[in-house]
Amino acid sequence: MTEHKKPELLHAEIIAQTRLFRVEALHLRFSNGVERHYERLKAGGRGAVMIVPLLNEQTLLLTREYAAGVDRYELAFPKGLAEVGETPEQAANRELMEEAGFGAHKLTRLKTLTLAPGYLSHRMDVLLAEDLYPKRLEGDEPEPIEVVPWSIDKIDELLASEEFSEARSIAALFLVRDLLRR
Repeated sequence: MTEHKKPELLHAEIIAQTRLFRVEALHLRFSNGVERHYERLKAGGRGAVMIVPLLNEQTLLLTREYAAGVDRYELAFPKGLAEVGETPEQAANRELMEEAGFGAHKLTRLKTLTLAPGYLSHRMDVLLAEDLYPKRLEGDEPEPIEVVPWSIDKIDELLASEEFSEARSIAALFLVRDLLRR
């Protein structure tokens, strides 16, 4: 495996900003002397989590909520941003309570995922939630989120569903499926 030297950052500046996104322009010099300008969506510093809740040994919990980006309701695993000072485990438990109405006695961090790392700096920690107990917290969602129990035996049907298309949820499902097979 070839070791690569990271490019030298010559200049960085925020060139656009909304309530949700910051666009950062980067001027980089690579080790071979080539200079390039890049733009990326810069994530906030709080981090994000996705939770794969196991209600029992045979049942996953999904949520169905409106996804503005694709203008339809999507099945996915609960997810959200960490609050200032929260660990991924604390954020995962809070989001699980807000979106699915459960807390978890056991949370296991599975992997940190990126999405389009060529231009997005966003990272998301995926956690497995086990030993669930009923607990509801008020969230910031505009309408109640539907919680959808799904049998682990029907993972292929979930993967075939047009409603289940988010890449991060699909990746999380494969991580958990492989873990449960061991």
